Amino acid sequence: MYNTKAYSAVSATSPLASDTIARRDPTEHDVQIEILFCGICHSDLHSVRNEWSDFMSTTYPIVPGHEIVGQVTQVGSAVTKFKTGDRVGVGCMVNSDGTCPNCKAGLEQFCQNGTFTYNSPDKHKTATVTYGGYSNSIVVDQRFVLRVPPNLDLAGVAPLLCAGITTYSPLRHWGVTEGKKVGVVGLGGLGHMGVKLAHAMGAHVVVFTTSPDKKEDALRLGADEVVVSRNSDEMQKHAGSFDFILDTVSAKHDINAYLNLLKLDGNITLVGAPEKPLEVAAFSLIMGRRNLSGSNIGGIAETQEMLDFCGEHNITADVEVIPIQKVNEAYERLLKSDVKYRFSIDMASLKSE
Repeated sequence: MYNTKAYSAVSATSPLASDTIARRDPTEHDVQIEILFCGICHSDLHSVRNEWSDFMSTTYPIVPGHEIVGQVTQVGSAVTKFKTGDRVGVGCMVNSDGTCPNCKAGLEQFCQNGTFTYNSPDKHKTATVTYGGYSNSIVVDQRFVLRVPPNLDLAGVAPLLCAGITTYSPLRHWGVTEGKKVGVVGLGGLGHMGVKLAHAMGAHVVVFTTSPDKKEDALRLGADEVVVSRNSDEMQKHAGSFDFILDTVSAKHDINAYLNLLKLDGNITLVGAPEKPLEVAAFSLIMGRRNLSGSNIGGIAETQEMLDFCGEHNITADVEVIPIQKVNEAYERLLKSDVKYRFSIDMASLKSE
């Protein structure tokens, strides 16, 4: 094993602070990566503060971070996909059983025995749980390492490993292509990626927001229209016209208002996770044979497809780059939606700790 610097939290109420953690030496199938940037996901905050205890209790100390990009520094003897110096990424998963039907179908994100990048039982027994990307280095099985297109800025690539694939996967699954009419509800970290990707797929993109002052930015990102969702007249103009709607909102909202915008057999997919259940009126579904679904990141092959697509279309997340020393301030700003649109940590700043 070897030691590397990291930022961790020791309880649900403590700030993230400088730490030293142990990483395993690369086995024959592993890739060792120097982490250059790590995005901040809202789930990092939830996990650090143990706000998802009903789903997955946090084991402390926790080292968050599952939007990782960096450079390969060492490879195991059996590694064939990567070599020293390659630009690579690691997302929300670092292992799965590889044998279940979901894994065999390339849907590792739904493996019942998967290993998350952080706060997941450590199968290698280096620590009690896995440690994430708020650190200088990580070792990952080559099956869960992704190749980063050479033309993309690494700071902006980092959030693609979660926000990018979270929005790309349902867009692809529900057949968004040229000529489709697509709505994106909410213009935050997820929503801004949904707009960019749907636009690049050739769709007619309509952004729904409660904030009129976001119109200019939505258009800049690739939206064709912007609807202020509190305006019932604006909403009614689009009734029964959408092929697909991507709902990125994590707060309570009226899902029926958006279901009624779908055309026959249209779909709305939730990628936001409101704390309380949403009330769904049966007739909102029945009258148009409409579909309400959810989606969770994507498999490894699809994540690589997403990165390649972004490389072809020169797409990255809009990021504010910060040093690791400002991570606690970033968490507080995240709660206020005070970022356009994701934070990306420059991990070189950790070397000065």
